[in-house]
Amino acid sequence: MTTTKKRQLPVWQESILLVLTAMVMAVVVKTFFLQAFYIPSESMEPTMLVDDKILVQKVSYWGGDIKRGDIVVFDDPGGWLGPEESRHASNPLQSALEKVGLFPTGGHLIKRVIGVSGDKVKCCTDGKLTVNDVELDEPYVANESATADQTFEVTVRKGYLWVMGDNRGNSSDSRAHQGDPGGGQVPADSVVGKAWVRVWPLGRAGFIHKPKSFEAVNGK
Repeated sequence: MTTTKKRQLPVWQESILLVLTAMVMAVVVKTFFLQAFYIPSESMEPTMLVDDKILVQKVSYWGGDIKRGDIVVFDDPGGWLGPEESRHASNPLQSALEKVGLFPTGGHLIKRVIGVSGDKVKCCTDGKLTVNDVELDEPYVANESATADQTFEVTVRKGYLWVMGDNRGNSSDSRAHQGDPGGGQVPADSVVGKAWVRVWPLGRAGFIHKPKSFEAVNGK
């Protein structure tokens, strides 16, 4: 009885196959699970600093709703991005890696979700932001007194979000776009995912936790 020896691919063909397989897997991971981003501006300080590199996970929103207090990355609703926030990879290699999710992506925004569908968000009561008449204690903001610099009262429409940066004195967020067609509200389906872990710089690497500030609102 004779056995047929399996023909082995040349090394160069195996190498190409491995590279293509790795790229396909990277695209699948980027599309459904994780994607790398960098922080382009000071709008989320002190929680996130300029050029921090983060991973955004998408699993949380597969079958669940976006929650108040989540830090989310989302597509530009239209005219929100400045020149610094719009920058992308600067060379062909980085651009190729960006497309498959192996290089931090630009061209998106990152903010904290303050209100979800049906919420009444108001600024301010006794100098504090309120959601559904519950005052928020916000230890994560750079300067809490800066929150009261711009007053507003909105009800979040179905399928939309009200988002704000943690650096309230330097964040072009929902407040700054109330005169736009969307009234400053962000479509929930434009959200890419939730900020999950900071991977760079190493000295500040770690998971990104949601504060307890919204527990009273969530329980109302």
